[in-house]
Amino acid sequence: MREKLPQIGLWILPQPKDAYSNLEFLAIPNIKNSKKAPFGYKINEKDNLILEPIPEELKALEKAKQYIKQYSSRNVAAWLTTTTGRSITHTGLLKRIKHEGTNKRKAQVFRQWARRLEKALTYAKKYEETTGYRKEREQTPNSTAGAGV
Repeated sequence: MREKLPQIGLWILPQPKDAYSNLEFLAIPNIKNSKKAPFGYKINEKDNLILEPIPEELKALEKAKQYIKQYSSRNVAAWLTTTTGRSITHTGLLKRIKHEGTNKRKAQVFRQWARRLEKALTYAKKYEETTGYRKEREQTPNSTAGAGV
């Protein structure tokens, strides 16, 4: 027969900190000059070409990205609409997530190109210094200047 274990009191565990509480959001340009701002942004009252972030909506959108892994897009969009008070459809939510992924990949590619360009420029400078090609070219007069004008 089993022995009865003494009742253990309930322990309240410390709650995890909100991972989205310290996020900073920046204003973005309104490239298309659209009349309606995308979810998480509002059009600046003074300048129509700037979209100002709405931190509460953007934090909820970040949580929604995590929820979309477990729940259907319709349920997550409904949750996002009730949480923020601003409507978004399930297709709009999926498009937003998809475009953010492509923009992130584009930014990574451009950063990689910038690193390669910096590396190529340093190699070019070293090569010019060792060969003296740049100095020779600067000293010789340009024979085509003024020709044909």
